[in-house]
Amino acid sequence: MDRRLVLGLGGTVDYELTWDRAVIERLALEHRLRRHELTTTAPITDERSLLVAILAFVASGVGAERLVSSSEAVAGFASHFDFTVTLGGTGVRAGLVLDRLGIPSTQHLVSIDDNVRRLLPASMSYVSSATHDTLDPHLIVQYPAGARIRLADGEVISPSPNRLIFANDPPNREMRLSDDLPDALASAPVFLVSGFNTMTDRELLDTRLTELLDAMRSLPDDALVYYEDAGFYDRTFAATVRERLLARIDVYGMNEDELQEYLGRTISLLEASEVVRALDDIRTIIPAPVIVVHTRYWAIAIGADAGRHRAALESAVRAAATRYRLGDHFTADDAERTSGMARHRGGEAVVRAVESAVTGAVGVAAHALDVPHPTTVGLGDTFVGGFLAASFSRAEEAGDASPSGAAR
Repeated sequence: MDRRLVLGLGGTVDYELTWDRAVIERLALEHRLRRHELTTTAPITDERSLLVAILAFVASGVGAERLVSSSEAVAGFASHFDFTVTLGGTGVRAGLVLDRLGIPSTQHLVSIDDNVRRLLPASMSYVSSATHDTLDPHLIVQYPAGARIRLADGEVISPSPNRLIFANDPPNREMRLSDDLPDALASAPVFLVSGFNTMTDRELLDTRLTELLDAMRSLPDDALVYYEDAGFYDRTFAATVRERLLARIDVYGMNEDELQEYLGRTISLLEASEVVRALDDIRTIIPAPVIVVHTRYWAIAIGADAGRHRAALESAVRAAATRYRLGDHFTADDAERTSGMARHRGGEAVVRAVESAVTGAVGVAAHALDVPHPTTVGLGDTFVGGFLAASFSRAEEAGDASPSGAAR
């Protein structure tokens, strides 16, 4: 039987901008932007408001995902820059990592066009709910540490590198499930769930969650279900998804931005006492069997079954670090070379402290990499791919043993 990981729920076509300070400054001066106007919360309806949001996030060094009023606004802004067309979405990017590590997967897609057909590797089969071709690109902005942008009344300086995502994507907002999903799940050892973050209709969200739970009845009893959080357009939707799916989730993943958004406070990621408190607090909010938090300095798993996933954390950190230093086109050998590179000392100290203070916690420090042109987009998705690769390999090595060790 073909035991393929199934990764969903929606893929995207991404326009990855080449960061160009001169273009950003020109647009800022043309729109007469001033520092007091910068905000991350205002509606994004046109080129000016999109630029306001970008510069506000750059000033804070934060990554985010935000809704734009139209795909035309995204394409219009991208037209000022050089950009690369790539495939995105947590499931697709995780699948690309698996492909490079020699592991085939099945994608669940909600949209399709010639970009997807051209760029999807042969090892990645797919089921799709799309009835016709559509293109609603996601704008990906990667900004470097120390980026300086002059405004009319001062300048913006980024304290750290990060990535921003802006989109208006009707197929992903509707999140129609393919009739073929239950059959795909019937032999899946691993199922990745992600993508509800772009939905905006609560009634439709409830319907899709019901449909998904029905489809998941086809999963083998020993399948590992991994849920990856994301930047929800409406954060209250995250609670709805969690309430409906939590009983079927084995591993619940999130990055540092999502952790801090849940807790409503900024966490000093290298201050062990703050991290321990944050992990205790997130366990209260999200009582999943295992929670994985991945950051630029460390990745930590907590929960009763966390100890089973140390190798997966190591694989995940290695994959993300390899993408950070080499971008899209890395190989399994590249990833192996990454494993010998130095670790972040502050991250190592936090991991030691958390493992000592939190019963059952396991962690892996991030690699300390000095890269002139790092790739910051897709690191969380790549982390997920690396995690699932190790989970799948462990299951295959054990024959038909459970990757999660938890039969339902």
